[in-house]
Amino acid sequence: MNEWSEVLIHVRRGAEFLVAHRAPEGGGYWHTIAGGVEPGEDWEAAARRELREETGHDTDAFVTLGEFTYVPEAWENARGPRVDVHAFLVDVEPGWEPELDHEHDDYRWCSRIDAMELLFWPEPAALLRSLG
Repeated sequence: MNEWSEVLIHVRRGAEFLVAHRAPEGGGYWHTIAGGVEPGEDWEAAARRELREETGHDTDAFVTLGEFTYVPEAWENARGPRVDVHAFLVDVEPGWEPELDHEHDDYRWCSRIDAMELLFWPEPAALLRSLG
């Protein structure tokens, strides 16, 4: 099994959380900001780059939320690699809106509970639950 490293960034604006919709070619589901760690990058550098690329926001004020691993399930038809994920939280100023890149076709600002229900993957939702 191959291994891959990714970052996940929950973006908070006051009491709301950003949930972005992946464009159809990327799966067409609701997710948070996330992406792969490039060779030579540390976790925070990858988080900063992904946040900037996917939303236009540039900061280095990340709070570490934790880490988890996606392990492909036996029932999955196209078993992908094991994915080690480091998760972060970043706060943005009131009124800030993302400038989405080509990977996303929509976004919503949601309460923590609504964001948990909208997110496709259970691990990002569990991280939001831990912020309650």
